[in-house]
Order: sequence, then C-alpha cells, then structure tokens
Amino acid sequence: CVLWSCCQYLGVYPDLYNDIYITSGCSDALRIAIDCLGSEERHILIPKPSFPLYKTICGNRGIPIRQYNLLPELSWDIDLVDLESKIDENTAAILVTNPSNPCGSAFSVDHQLDILTLAEKYQIPIIADEIYQDMVYEGDSKSFGQLSDNVPIIACGGLAKRWLVPGWRVGWIMVHDRHNQLKQVRQGLTRLCQVIIGANTIVQQAIPEILTNTPQSFYLETLAKLKEAANLAYSELSKVEALRPIMPHGAMYMMVEIKVDLLHDINTDMDFVEKLISEQSVFPLPADMFGAPNFVRLVLTVPTDKLREACHRIAEFCLAHSLHRPAKRSCP
Repeated sequence: CVLWSCCQYLGVYPDLYNDIYITSGCSDALRIAIDCLGSEERHILIPKPSFPLYKTICGNRGIPIRQYNLLPELSWDIDLVDLESKIDENTAAILVTNPSNPCGSAFSVDHQLDILTLAEKYQIPIIADEIYQDMVYEGDSKSFGQLSDNVPIIACGGLAKRWLVPGWRVGWIMVHDRHNQLKQVRQGLTRLCQVIIGANTIVQQAIPEILTNTPQSFYLETLAKLKEAANLAYSELSKVEALRPIMPHGAMYMMVEIKVDLLHDINTDMDFVEKLISEQSVFPLPADMFGAPNFVRLVLTVPTDKLREACHRIAEFCLAHSLHRPAKRSCP
C-alpha cells in the first residue's frame, strides 16, 4: 500500500518491489544511493555550490568527489562544459539537485534534457536529489525520472519539505531504469535498506493518506507564499548596491552575492554574517560552507513582515559599511 501510493504520487508504475525503497528520510536515501554506486576507485560528480551532506557521505566512505560548477548568472544552471571536463572512465555517477538547496534553482526541462544527453553520451547514471520535487513556483522543471528514456535515474525524495514535516524521517528511492542497466545496484539497494530497522513505521502507515488525500490547495498555498517571499526579498535586496540577489525558482532559499569590493571593512561572507548578526541581529548562512564564497543563503519561510524587516536591516547594514556611504552633514 505504501509503495503503491508512492508510485501514484510520483506518476510512475514500475515493478513495485524492485524499484521503490523506503528509507529513513531523504538523507538516508542519498547515503544508500551513493554507497551503491561509488567506491574508493570510482568518483561521484557533485555540484558546486551544493548541500554539504554530499561531501560528508562520500568522505565517510572514502569515495572521491569531483565538483562541477553551477552558473549564478544563468539562475544556477549547470556549466555543462565544466561538467563534461570532469567525466572520465572512473566516474560512477552524476549527482544533481533539483530544485536546489542552497541555490533555490529549478532547472528548465530543456536544461534537464541537455544534462540527460550528456549522461547518455558517457553512459553514466544520475543520482537525483529531489527532496524539493514539485516545489517549483517558476518554470517547468520536472523529475529527471519522468524525462529519461535511456539514462538510469536513482531519484531520492521524502516527506520533509513539500509536506513541511522535517523530522518525520520517511524518504524513498525510486529507480528509473527502463533497460535494466542497474540490476546489481538494485541488489545493493535492497541490502543497504536492511542495515537499519528503517523509516518511521508509524509515519509509514500514514503515507497513503498523506500522498493521496492532501488537498491541492495546501500545495498551492505553500508555493504562493514562497513565491511572494522570493519576490519580496529580490525586490528589496536588488536596491542595495553591494548585493546581487539571484532570483530563485523553487525550493525555499535565495542566494545573494556580496560585492565585498564595495564594502570598506568586509572581505568574506563570514565577515559579513558575523557583523550583520552583531549589528542588526539578522543571520543568513555564509555560503562558503556550500562552496559559494562571498554569497549568503536566505531562507524564505519566515513571515512576510519579518522578511521585509530583515531585508531593511541588511540594506541599512550595507549602507553603514559602504565605501560610498554619504558623508554626514555638519551642523551650521
């Protein structure tokens, strides 16, 4: 019943017991997928910037990584030339994040098809981190499994984000493998899913109800609030000379570039964040931790009035530290 509900929600009807695996959250799904495909001899390609968990999983298991660049000027699309340059005979998989934490990007279908074309050229499977699947408020982004005819896709998802229930620890792996290229990988997935007791059994019982009977209005309201927050933050921060926000299209985050050359006493994103907390009590994350130095990541889930106030404080902070700060007028 749980597996059938997952199939209906994801819009696919594979061989249930071979192609869907219930895991202890999406993080566990990613761990299992990386364990199955990577090894000390075969590396995983991961995006830069990206969620730090990918590096942690690979590092704990001695799996080498190579990072490919995302392009902020193109709404964080993958630099396909750079990605191709990182591929060789020891590439085990390409890991993609769509929609993205931390970038807030959601690839267009055209871009997704270009990624699939490259993966097919080199016969490399894709691990798709799709925990934010369907949390897209701008554009036509889809699950990679829905688009791929020939490239095997190991799609990782879960309840935490779209249903706003972090901590419930139920995720899944969906294997899209039309030509049965991952027969041995399926065996590995089955074995690794049995290493621990697994996902929260009480929540598993609720999955059919959650996936099939959540009203569409819940999803639409969530997306509307995220889009409103994204528009607000982008509008407010675009007015600040020392900042360059990148308009997000999905998930619940926005990345903002800090033009440190326009600030007189700030040299890094960490400098920016530490002083912003001290002076304005606003705490974005320094994005160097994601592999994006001199960016910060904003979360768009706070109430509108709080977000507007935070943006105003950030603007005030940047003005106070600006190289071009207007001189104070002296009293006559």
